[in-house]
Amino acid sequence: MATKKVTVTIPEDLLEEIRGEAAERGLSAYVAEALRVKRDRDRLVELVDWLEEEHGPVTESERAAVRHELDDLDAEHKLRAGRKNGVGEAA
Repeated sequence: MATKKVTVTIPEDLLEEIRGEAAERGLSAYVAEALRVKRDRDRLVELVDWLEEEHGPVTESERAAVRHELDDLDAEHKLRAGRKNGVGEAA
């Protein structure tokens, strides 16, 4: 993949934190990944905006149904993880 060098201005305190976290990967790789994540999030926001224009906003009952489904999936995941690690098995 081709790369291009650019100059950016970053608050000093943030830069120091990032350098600490980016140690092995390097600052450029860390910043590139952060930009990809931000770009992807922006695209998701655009998709949500478009979907809401097409179908209307998500209702509170729809949100509650999804939360309930996610809770069920989390419970199933914990149960399977427990079985995989030998938790809850008869002796």
